[in-house]
Amino acid sequence: RAAVAGAVAGAVGAGWLYLRDEKERRRRQRRLRELQALALGQGDFQLQDTAGSPRRRADFLGRWVLLYFGFTHCPDVCPEQLERLCRAVRLLEADPALPAVQPLFVTVDPARDDAAALGRYLGEFHPRLQGLTGTAEQVRAAAKAFRVYVSAGTPDADGDYIVDHSVLTFLLDPDGLVRDCYGQSRTAEELAKSVRRHMETYEPLPP
Repeated sequence: RAAVAGAVAGAVGAGWLYLRDEKERRRRQRRLRELQALALGQGDFQLQDTAGSPRRRADFLGRWVLLYFGFTHCPDVCPEQLERLCRAVRLLEADPALPAVQPLFVTVDPARDDAAALGRYLGEFHPRLQGLTGTAEQVRAAAKAFRVYVSAGTPDADGDYIVDHSVLTFLLDPDGLVRDCYGQSRTAEELAKSVRRHMETYEPLPP
């Protein structure tokens, strides 16, 4: 009788685990379909890196990317967000079993952030942090593709100004799909944990 009860309990437990895993799989598939339907970040962009080479979204396919829009003259928020992003990348780099993450910075202030300015600024954060800039129209189109709000303020007497923009960090998977979006309140540890979870549950898009 005990053996039968144990077998029944084991079957019930196995059935529960299967249902739980199946429910999670369906939840991930539903979330993926929602992201595809939104087409968030799926618009292509045409920008240039700090070496002056043209860059498009397709250039980053096959890699996990953490993408942040900001500007080098930002007094506090952007440096804090880049520090957080790069710390998260270093935390992930500490695990050699995980694929590399490409940190990426797109300026929202192309008038001041040319390739040289980006190169000098971003080198302080992480050796693999890439910067992208372009014409005002190109930058505006890239921000629009990711639904990032951008508005430049009125210059002061010295010609200085602040650019108001959405403070968001995007996670792109190897298919170029935006898998997640993080606000400024998330810590580097939370960011790294979320990226790791997405890597572990990643399923490539069907051809």
